[in-house]
Amino acid sequence: MAAPFAHPIEIRLHDTDVAGRLFFAHLFRHAHDAYESFMRSIGTPLDALIRQGDLILPLTHAEADYRRPMRHGDRVSIEVEVLELRRRSFAIGYRFLSETGDLLATARTLHVLIAEDGDATPELPAALSAALASHLSNS
Repeated sequence: MAAPFAHPIEIRLHDTDVAGRLFFAHLFRHAHDAYESFMRSIGTPLDALIRQGDLILPLTHAEADYRRPMRHGDRVSIEVEVLELRRRSFAIGYRFLSETGDLLATARTLHVLIAEDGDATPELPAALSAALASHLSNS
């Protein structure tokens, strides 16, 4: 397994709520940004998939656990790993880490492959499956 993909972010003022902490929904925006960067890094940029139009990978489930607050100005690293890989779907795990390595939050998203025309659900292309498998978590 490859090391987790790391996506650095800085918590911006517009990310925070009135208490100065990361607004809960923005965690998913940052997770999705990390997912897009991860997919590009494994040779499957989402913009290319969308332009090709033959395969669609909608997010069908999302969950998160918030462990410690993230505040305006905090620098955070989002580690991305493949948690589960099946014939037609995969789950991505996200670990939000402080500069000192403290676990701030975790998230998980499930992506299911569908054909744009709605016909029989296809299997993940072999190249995508292999690229995802190289980042499959051991846990």
